[in-house]
Amino acid sequence: MQSTQFDRILRRVATILSVVILTLCLIYVSSGVLLSFYYEPTAGGAYNSLKMINTQLPYGWLFRRAHDVAGNGLIAIALIQIVVMFLSRQFRKSWLTAWISGILFTLSAIGLDWTAMILDWTQEGYWRFSIELGTIEAIPLIGGQLRDILTGGGAISTVTIEHLYTIHTYLIAMTTVILSVVHLSALVWQEWQQSAEC
Repeated sequence: MQSTQFDRILRRVATILSVVILTLCLIYVSSGVLLSFYYEPTAGGAYNSLKMINTQLPYGWLFRRAHDVAGNGLIAIALIQIVVMFLSRQFRKSWLTAWISGILFTLSAIGLDWTAMILDWTQEGYWRFSIELGTIEAIPLIGGQLRDILTGGGAISTVTIEHLYTIHTYLIAMTTVILSVVHLSALVWQEWQQSAEC
């Protein structure tokens, strides 16, 4: 397949977007680590600890805002990058690692946002999570078990916040960092291959 100048530009844009993704990912993780020093993952303490971070902790509001903006930016840039990769016709087998890591990264970024919905323990987060649990429970065969794992026994409580905090912080966040590095490496490798062919 003949590569046009437009395709090369889009491939370069995809690589630049992957650098932006890695940067946002590092901002998200580092601000999350700083917030975790003061965040209390309990039903009573989550809201109060985030309120204290926003109002009493010097620059706490800035770190919380950076965490929120970086998380939302991860999802937006990851989706844009998938569209750019599609438009640049990157469908050869050599691009498989870039595609798989990009799609898995996008799903993990969405997972970060999903697991964070109840961590602030507001009414909106509580009821939104209740609705989501109803959807999860409707999954045939494993829905009830998934609900019990997430909630820690059925009702939304401190155990639910602890479970989602652990999944959010340790499982999905670390997976997201690894996938962003793999994705950037795959795109840089493809850039190098393309320049060697020309």
